Amino acid sequence: MTSLIVRVPEGKSPKLAQEQLPLPRPGAGQVLVKVSHVAQNPTDVQCFDINAFGDGAVLGCDFVGEVTELGSGVTRLAKGDVIAGLIWGGEIPGLGAYSEYTIADERISFKVPAANISKAQASTVPLAAATAWLALFSKECLNIGRSQAQGTSVLVWGGSSSVGLYTIQLASLLGFEVVTTCSPRNADLVRSHGAKRVFDYNDADVIDRITGVAPHLQYIFDTIGSANSSTIASRALGGRVGHLCTVRPGKANTEHVAPNTHVTDVLVWTAFLKDHSYGTFHWPASKEDHELVSELFESLPAWLEQGRIQPNQTKLFHGLESVAQGFQEYRDGKISAYKIVYEV
Repeated sequence: MTSLIVRVPEGKSPKLAQEQLPLPRPGAGQVLVKVSHVAQNPTDVQCFDINAFGDGAVLGCDFVGEVTELGSGVTRLAKGDVIAGLIWGGEIPGLGAYSEYTIADERISFKVPAANISKAQASTVPLAAATAWLALFSKECLNIGRSQAQGTSVLVWGGSSSVGLYTIQLASLLGFEVVTTCSPRNADLVRSHGAKRVFDYNDADVIDRITGVAPHLQYIFDTIGSANSSTIASRALGGRVGHLCTVRPGKANTEHVAPNTHVTDVLVWTAFLKDHSYGTFHWPASKEDHELVSELFESLPAWLEQGRIQPNQTKLFHGLESVAQGFQEYRDGKISAYKIVYEV
């Protein structure tokens, strides 16, 4: 199979190279997938730029493709199924989504419905939707009780980001009142996804405006994780005891949050029932998170087909040779309210 591999020449910066690799073999509960579409995520570019996984890594986390081989014990999927799946590209050398073939966990993937969604759109769903779901409901994150939705507000800081849009939709679908921030040009977009109150994060009075409509706010999800986003967002708690979850692993950039803010972070890879390590961080296997995301992926096909969850808007690139161009578009800060998707 042809894969896009990170190569690190001695003394030089990483580069991307198309090379041939042997086909991976699916293990228990896994399937082999012939990839048709890959959605770009910020983590792809970030991991490449800092050479996170070293020479020989294949990046890419979100993909859609056709199941061609079943591992032992697979019951949810069959050969010929078109699925969307999630993999931590780079964690295992030679295995990632920027490739003609990859591996999917049958419980952390879902069949793409025949109606209302294209393959390109479906490829934007797994990572961002799972991140949003875990941030809201994992015991290690905001841990919001789903039975408490009525009358409960959730602040999504950065609502027009990919993760932000799925967070708004999932929270709204379950009955939560969603307050969000974004740039004015994306206000109509986040409202169309279910946000009830929308504010410009650059407004000097944004916190006063938020506390005015959500005076008892307890839950904040910072989908941006920039130098100041968590600090500013935490002020919407008004000094009360509350919870803030950040997308930044290791709770980075949360050192100056408001007093009484309980800070957590979300790592989507806890969806897989295995230990994960990255740099100095270690995340033990979480059966609760695995079951939580598996539950989400069982629900997604119907929600997508019914239009209750809308996939991200996409910008389509063609071929693995265009990945470097897409990476640069992210670095240049040009991506807003859409995801780059590559047709393999």
